[in-house]
Amino acid sequence: MKANPGGEIAPAEVMGRDKLISDLWGILEQQSFILSAERRMGKTSVIKKMRSEATADKLPIYRDLENVRSPLEFVETVFKDVEEYLSRFNRTAKKARAFVTQLGGAEFSGFKLPEIAATEWKALLTETIADLVENQDRTVVLFWDEVPYMLDNIGDEAAMELLDTLRSIRQMYPAVRMVYTGSIGLHHVLGALRKAGYTNDPTNDMYVQDVPPLSVKDATNLARKLLEGENIATPDIQGTAVFIADELSNIPFYIHHLIAKLKLRGGSGDIPAIKEIIADCLDDPLNPWKMEYYRERVDSYYDDKQRPYALNLLDILAAGEGSLSFDELFNGIKQESETQDKEMTRKVLRLLEQDYYIYKKDSRFQFRYALIKKYWKSLRC
Repeated sequence: MKANPGGEIAPAEVMGRDKLISDLWGILEQQSFILSAERRMGKTSVIKKMRSEATADKLPIYRDLENVRSPLEFVETVFKDVEEYLSRFNRTAKKARAFVTQLGGAEFSGFKLPEIAATEWKALLTETIADLVENQDRTVVLFWDEVPYMLDNIGDEAAMELLDTLRSIRQMYPAVRMVYTGSIGLHHVLGALRKAGYTNDPTNDMYVQDVPPLSVKDATNLARKLLEGENIATPDIQGTAVFIADELSNIPFYIHHLIAKLKLRGGSGDIPAIKEIIADCLDDPLNPWKMEYYRERVDSYYDDKQRPYALNLLDILAAGEGSLSFDELFNGIKQESETQDKEMTRKVLRLLEQDYYIYKKDSRFQFRYALIKKYWKSLRC
């Protein structure tokens, strides 16, 4: 098994996710779901493995929506996927094509929808899904990756309408399942929409599931297989694999990166070399592990009032040892003039939990992942 830092992992090489995937298929028997996770936690690998292993009674369709910029572009994407599936049986999306033809007065070819359809995208989307449902007898599973990015791209009003339309389609067609994934928490998008006047709850019929790191056993197994596959010399391969998994918080993306770096540095895998690589990667201004994302998204998704609370709270947790209570945290940040509001502190702590920076156990807070704490301390403290 070879290290593949940042590349697409073949479904057969996705390790430690069988139980999660089995649970997700169980959820899909009843309802759609939202798969939430940090970047690089492996959510895309999970849904692509699900697509590749789907049973005969499921029709899985995958699409990355991160770069979709308008509702019509989204409908066009769905239309293309439906037409490509139906073409295997010499069929077309007749309802959708007839609807567009009626709008424009002329037939169209290919997958590119005419601009005249832009104002009628909701009806066109519904007709496109109807074409798919009526031309097969399996449960349709629409794996839509990075939905929050799309919603953020298309603007508040369009995002509200799209979320409501998709919920309506789920109610209209019980055999259709939708899977939304997102690195940006959907809660940020919905929070922004509510500030813009949105009052609906468009995902209250969907189950919410996160993608955790690998278990200690699976992360260790991954590290060992990669050490063996890359012929990394180490005096104690099992002990080294355990150390790597622990130092990298059992996150497969970073395990792949570390093994690749060990190989590039000559293939020696002793503990001092591993520690040196981790320290170098955390401090490297070229950001090989893309960890600046953890700092940058505070600016992107926390408003001007929330931002200083988020930064100060994370700074205190990074500098300290172990976990801290709410009172300890608030006493630490209220020394600053811009972070003296206790209720805002509670709100931001909750957001930091939802964004996977921290977690709360027995009324005490700490970083969710030791690796991210180490990065934050290197960056800020």
